[in-house]
Amino acid sequence: MEETSSFRIVFGGSPIVKVIDFFLDNREFDYSLTDIAKNADVGWSTLHGFWGNIVKLGIVLKTRKIGRAELYKLNLNSPLVKKLIDLDLDISKKLMNEEIHKQKLKVTV
Repeated sequence: MEETSSFRIVFGGSPIVKVIDFFLDNREFDYSLTDIAKNADVGWSTLHGFWGNIVKLGIVLKTRKIGRAELYKLNLNSPLVKKLIDLDLDISKKLMNEEIHKQKLKVTV
C-alpha cells in the first residue's frame, strides 16, 4: 500500500494534484504523457483535459521527442514551480514536526 504524500494530504487527490505531486517527487527525469498518466494514477483522457494548462503555465516543459512520444519535465526555472517546491517542503516539515510532537506526548504519558 502506497503512502500518501504530504502534498496530497493537504491538497487532496484530484488528478491535477496527483500529476503535480508526481513531478515534484520525480523532478530529475522527463516522462511521456503515457508514463505520467500511469505513474500519477490518472486516466489518459483526464490528463489530456488539463495538460494544456500545465504546459501553458510553465509548470512543465517539453524536453525531447522519442518517436511519436513527447517527453516533459518539471520546469525548475519557473518561479511558480519554485514556489510549489518550497510549499511542498514547508508542508512536509510542518507535518513531520506535528508527528514528532505527537510521539513525544505519547512517550511522556
